[in-house]
Amino acid sequence: MSLRLSALALMLCSTSLLAAPKDCEQLKQEIEIKIQAAGVSSYTLEIVSNAEATDPSMVVGSCAFGSQKIVYQKND
Repeated sequence: MSLRLSALALMLCSTSLLAAPKDCEQLKQEIEIKIQAAGVSSYTLEIVSNAEATDPSMVVGSCAFGSQKIVYQKND
């Protein structure tokens, strides 16, 4: 019985680690790599608060438990 209880506790702990949010800077770097791989040479990528992210079509990521957004803008 205690083995089953221990296994259940371990599974519950491991799922919370998988659901942990990414660091905003780390996510921004991952997005930058994908943008550069697509051949885009001139762009702006910045981390802003939810209130500052007014155009949903520019939002390419969310971090800090959804309190911040990563906004992309292509520069011509």
